[in-house]
Amino acid sequence: MFAELNELLGASVEKPEQGKLTLLCADKTDASFLLHHFLSFYLKAGCKVCFVALLQSFSHYNIVAQKLGVSLAAAKERGQLVFLEGLKSSNDILFGQQHQEQTGEASPFQFLSGDGSNLKALYEFVRSVLSPASSRDSWKCPVLLVDNLGILLGLGVRLTDILDFIHYCRVTVNTQLKGNLVVMLHSSADSEDEENELLVKAVRHQSNRILWAEGLATGYCKDVHGQLSIIQRSSWERKAERDHLRIYQYKIQDRNVVFFARGMSAAVL
Repeated sequence: MFAELNELLGASVEKPEQGKLTLLCADKTDASFLLHHFLSFYLKAGCKVCFVALLQSFSHYNIVAQKLGVSLAAAKERGQLVFLEGLKSSNDILFGQQHQEQTGEASPFQFLSGDGSNLKALYEFVRSVLSPASSRDSWKCPVLLVDNLGILLGLGVRLTDILDFIHYCRVTVNTQLKGNLVVMLHSSADSEDEENELLVKAVRHQSNRILWAEGLATGYCKDVHGQLSIIQRSSWERKAERDHLRIYQYKIQDRNVVFFARGMSAAVL
């Protein structure tokens, strides 16, 4: 379990925060453990989760979730988790298995068909699955997770369309539904992908909280796998306050992640 990370974030499954945008960013390292943490956390908290998975298959996420004590298959069956598998949906669009012909509705990945579509269909999908079906809907606040938003650039989506998608999701999920939005991105200071870095900067500017994972400057170490910066942004109502920054190093284990202050690894001490 990622109990330590919950403590660092001040998170509680009994009362999850609401109306927040969290950016998870990986800088020359694999920060997927952060996404797996938030996915398992919100499911355990009883939230309705829409997971737009652009990077891996359902089976991959499910295997990791089972190590954390969560069954994604069971969450799907009870209607708590809506999993949009980007790899499969993209394959269906690109190789002729048209979603609209089968269901009468436009596919959330219609933009891949080359007809000039933007991300409106994807947004409408998110809005429809996260809006309460009735007043008796027993789930807690809705949550949208996206892994990895930058892949949309590689699929030919314009930067402006991605930013519009995030804007409308923030208005709907964060403001209207009082839910949370968690976005994964990759970044690198020496990257030549200017559009991706512009996307990172734009989402970072809008985020309430940033978890920035990066590899060690000294290279590989078996006892310290990376460094995590947790940035809690000051609210618009408290512009005079500075952002709160905390920095930890971490070691990834099979079912857990251990955090410690810089230079305080058990191997060093």
